[in-house]
Amino acid sequence: MSTPHIDAAPGAFADTVLLPGDPLRARHIATTLLDAAVPVTARRNMLGYTGHYRGRRVSVMGSGMGIPSCAIYATELVRVYGVRRLIRVGTCGGVGAVRLGELLLAQSASTDSRFNRLAFGDMDLAACADFGLLRASVDAAHRLGIPARVAPIFSTDSFYAGTTGWLDWLRRHRIAGVEMEAAGLYGLAMREGVQALAILTVSDHLDNDTHLSAAEREQDLGRMAQLALECALSTPA
Repeated sequence: MSTPHIDAAPGAFADTVLLPGDPLRARHIATTLLDAAVPVTARRNMLGYTGHYRGRRVSVMGSGMGIPSCAIYATELVRVYGVRRLIRVGTCGGVGAVRLGELLLAQSASTDSRFNRLAFGDMDLAACADFGLLRASVDAAHRLGIPARVAPIFSTDSFYAGTTGWLDWLRRHRIAGVEMEAAGLYGLAMREGVQALAILTVSDHLDNDTHLSAAEREQDLGRMAQLALECALSTPA
C-alpha cells in the first residue's frame, strides 16, 4: 500500500504519529526515544519510523515545512493508513512574555493562510487542538515537571517577509508563538474526525532577536518529544 508521497506497507504506522517538520528530527526521535524502531518510509527522503514507547506502539515521521506539505502527509496518514492522532513537535518564534526554551501547548492556531478557508466555504474556521490531547499534554507536563504554557499561536505562510506591524497585532491578541503548520493541521484534523495537537519549543524570540544554541535546541527537542510520547500514552489505544 503506497500513496503518492508515502511508501509504506499496510499497518506500518501506529495510531499515533509524531510529526516534526525535519525528517532528520524524526530519525533522531526514533533512534533515541523509541524501542525497536524500524524505518517504514523514505519516499522523497521524508523519513518515517515505527517503534514502541513504554510498551505503546508509536510512529514518527517528518512533515516538511509549511501547511501544504504537512497537510499532504497528514491526509495520507489518516485516510490511507488509519492514523487517529497527529502530534506536531517543532519549534516556533516567541512573542511577548514567553521565554526561550519554553514549551507551548498550542490551544488554537490563527493564520494568514487560506488553507482552512478553502475547505470551509471561505469562512473563518476556529482551528483548535483536540481537547483530550491538550489536557493529556498538560497532565504529562505536570507529572514530568516540564514547564509548559497553554497558549494560542499563529501559523504563517511567510518565513521571511511578514506584514508591517504584524507583531503588534499578535501581542494585542495574546498570541505567544509563530510557526508554519499547526493551523492547517488542526483544520484538517477537525474535518477528518481525528485528534491533533502541536507542542512547540520557543527556539527564537521575535521581539528581541535572541536564539537557542544548537545544544539547547537538541536538549529541548528531546524534552518536547518525551512530552508528546507521554501524551500519547494517556490516550486510548
